[in-house]
Amino acid sequence: LPKVKHPSPMLSLDKTKDRVALGNSLGGQPGFLGWKLDGLTIVLEYENGELKSAVTRGDGKIGEDVTHNAKFFGGVPLKISYTDRLVIRGEALISYKQFESINAKITKIEDKYKNPRNLASGSVRQLDSAIAKERGVKVISFTVVEGFDDLENYTDKLEELRKYGFDIVKYVKVTKDTTVKAVEYFEELVKTY
Repeated sequence: LPKVKHPSPMLSLDKTKDRVALGNSLGGQPGFLGWKLDGLTIVLEYENGELKSAVTRGDGKIGEDVTHNAKFFGGVPLKISYTDRLVIRGEALISYKQFESINAKITKIEDKYKNPRNLASGSVRQLDSAIAKERGVKVISFTVVEGFDDLENYTDKLEELRKYGFDIVKYVKVTKDTTVKAVEYFEELVKTY
């Protein structure tokens, strides 16, 4: 796959398993907690209302061009009415249900896929778009990198994406005191995907 340099590095986020520390990091301010999706990060770029490119995260500096496959991913409209430049980051996923369906068709145990994340990663990076198409990859957008300049709020930008036909990450508004409960919500949510 062709290599593409990202205009700005895609850095990893800090992680914690301490729910109380997560809430304390907000101080007295409200925040938003989003579902941490486990797939392959994709950068979607639109110009003049058309999908121009889809590039994997790669090493954070250089990714792979997977535009030929992204045209078949759920949650990725090919044309939108927004004509300014728009750059979005999302997570390419295969649901557990789809993963199990694909594995059920494979007879040899050693040939079965180990987990949905690896299957999604391999599917996104297929040279043959027909394979990527049949595997049911879906992209869940989680941030707007560029575009919607008239909107300042992170969630307003996400909701604007929804209006244009993108699937967006599930999120909840939290405070220091509600963070633990929100984490429990997402733990239950993952069981439904």
